[in-house]
Amino acid sequence: MKHILLVEDDENFVFGIEYTLTNEGYKVTHAGTLEEARDAFAQTEIELILLDINLPDGTGYELCKEIRVESQVPIIFLTALDEEINVVAGLDLGADDYMTKPIRTKELLSRIKAVLRRNSRPEQYSNIWKSGEFEVRVLEGVVFKNKMEVPLTTLEFRLLLMLMSHPKQICSRTSILEKLWDVSGEFIDDNTLSVHIRRLREKVEETPAAPQYIVTIRGVGYKWNAETTGAYR
Repeated sequence: MKHILLVEDDENFVFGIEYTLTNEGYKVTHAGTLEEARDAFAQTEIELILLDINLPDGTGYELCKEIRVESQVPIIFLTALDEEINVVAGLDLGADDYMTKPIRTKELLSRIKAVLRRNSRPEQYSNIWKSGEFEVRVLEGVVFKNKMEVPLTTLEFRLLLMLMSHPKQICSRTSILEKLWDVSGEFIDDNTLSVHIRRLREKVEETPAAPQYIVTIRGVGYKWNAETTGAYR
């Protein structure tokens, strides 16, 4: 779950953006002032900052400049100031992107994903993952449950890896669809994803209708409901 720091003093705007991001599976910390933002950034591992320019105790430019001294965390400015000089000023200070209000939520989500993708570090996986009754041999593409092999299709295997690599975290349907489409090269729509989830449950769950591992988070997505060891080195 990616952690986003939203630095914005307009409560109505905050409510809408925070609701949207949370539904997409992001964790959001809100700061209404520069001082609150500094404290949040110092105390929490933040992976992206959405930063307003005009704040009660200063400007977002100040915070951006301070952060760039010690960190390359992605920063996207969100502001009503759309003149070229404001855009250039933000980018020159090291911001990764710039959006003017009113914000279109689909465009914001797209830009967040693009910025995170550009700034992501390659994940290093161990070959053997263990979770509850399961053992996954990643390089061999094989899954065992209680030492008995579970036959999975290629897409089911990739879906299982995606869920297990984010143990006890919500994977939104949108993020799953995008990731599976990227790695498989096939078009996968919402209905197809539901079918794959159902088939995967039939193979890994004792009682598919009452799953213990692949849990549905209604209206959001799915969660692998067990700790996983070996997913990251």
